[in-house]
Amino acid sequence: MENSPKKLRLATIWLDGCSGCHMSILDMDEKLLEITPFIDVVFSPYVDAKEFPPNVDLTIVEGALSTDHDIAIIKKIRENSKLILALGDCAITGNISAMKNLFGSDAVLQKGYFDLADINESKKYPSQIVPKLLDKVLPLHEVVKVDYFLPGCPAPYKAIYEMLKALIEGREINIYEYTRFGK
Repeated sequence: MENSPKKLRLATIWLDGCSGCHMSILDMDEKLLEITPFIDVVFSPYVDAKEFPPNVDLTIVEGALSTDHDIAIIKKIRENSKLILALGDCAITGNISAMKNLFGSDAVLQKGYFDLADINESKKYPSQIVPKLLDKVLPLHEVVKVDYFLPGCPAPYKAIYEMLKALIEGREINIYEYTRFGK
């Protein structure tokens, strides 16, 4: 990685998912220190950036698209990122989040905000604080162009490390040597 000409401007985000893939990023432990000289984290749940920046080299996106807010975010990310990596099965297929598709948004809202709620006495959908649910949970590639797919639930830290290392070094990688769906 010593031949890397400049730092990779890196962003990460999680949308509708459990954040398990971001925990796998942290699971890289000392390997994070190995790649740190070659990346500049410009946006992430790990840093205090409020607005998605322009000119991002790589954005790692975990999670599916389930709200109108998610759609707006992923479009902004695509406009401002040279490359997008769909991290984990939720980003690639919808995975667990897409189970909502079997029942529909109305049934999910009924169950979550009324049937199981102890304090929603107004019996109104909390539209002031919760983004509007899409009719169907979508994987990233159904809304924007995705450049790389890294499956797993969660994606294994070694696969994330090897993918980042390959991108930093400007070389191709056979990611399926390190992971597969559900692994």
